[in-house]
Amino acid sequence: MAEARKRVLITGGAGFLGSHLCDRFIKEGYHVIAMDNLITGDLKNIEHLFRLEQFEFYNHDVSKFVHVPGRLDYILHFASPASPIDYLKIPIQTLKVGSLGTHNLLGLAKDKGARILIASTSEVYGDPEVHPQSEEYWGNVNPVGPRGCYDEAKRFQEAMTMAYHMHHGLETRIVRIFNTYGPRMRLNDGRVLPAFMGQALRGEELSIFGDGSQTRSFCYVDDLVEGIYRLLLSEYALPVNIGNPAEITIKEFAEEICQLTGVELKLGYQPLPKDDPQRRQPDITKAKEILGWEPKVTRTEGLRRTLEYFKENVETAEPVHRSFFNKDSK
Repeated sequence: MAEARKRVLITGGAGFLGSHLCDRFIKEGYHVIAMDNLITGDLKNIEHLFRLEQFEFYNHDVSKFVHVPGRLDYILHFASPASPIDYLKIPIQTLKVGSLGTHNLLGLAKDKGARILIASTSEVYGDPEVHPQSEEYWGNVNPVGPRGCYDEAKRFQEAMTMAYHMHHGLETRIVRIFNTYGPRMRLNDGRVLPAFMGQALRGEELSIFGDGSQTRSFCYVDDLVEGIYRLLLSEYALPVNIGNPAEITIKEFAEEICQLTGVELKLGYQPLPKDDPQRRQPDITKAKEILGWEPKVTRTEGLRRTLEYFKENVETAEPVHRSFFNKDSK
């Protein structure tokens, strides 16, 4: 039975998204190999899997040569800092995991005859001039701005992946992920949802950048994982947006969080960081048509589930000083 299991390598497997993917592929009967250098990942996210015979973990930086013994059927490349507070601290490592890491994993996929899915992002659209954003939009990215290390790493990653697909005939898939949330996010990772929830639970004012009119579209992690799973097993090689098109302003979102947590609405306004996208909403027409996918979990339900997780972790999380994001914004 063990020999018959399909084998999947998930890089970034101890991270927020990677750990949920590990769970899904274990549930589907795969042998899962998680790989993570633990710079932003956490073994607590996958410790419940270590007792399983069909799970392995490699502590490794994919920017260095990657070797996995035995057969591989699929590779999911999710290794990368994903929060501004992380990639602004380690911009060079962020660029390396998107370039060298992607090159290493594409080479591994070619050697193993494996299909590879790479995690791209809505950040490839930059501060978009087209709304909502479809996969055909080429984006509005500042390559030399503070966010360029992440945005351009992902854009290069897509280009390298398509080059392997077209030149070597490698089976590749590209998912463009929009704002995702759920259990196992780090309360102190600096992204707006954990920041708001952490501040609300600690009785602090919620930090609003700019006037709060900028928008985001939040997708619950279970919905995202379902979309990724369907995309991996599909026959479509071009990028596909996976996200929830329910758009909301940041100020409205702060109001929702305060209502959910039962605290008084207190807002603190700060300057908008450089190149911060003003609007963000996925066009998910392709996901609907090609994958038969659309989000199922409402924001109300998803936030309730996430709050329960954060309540258990708020005491151990160091708060983020939100002014960090403005250090490069002048």
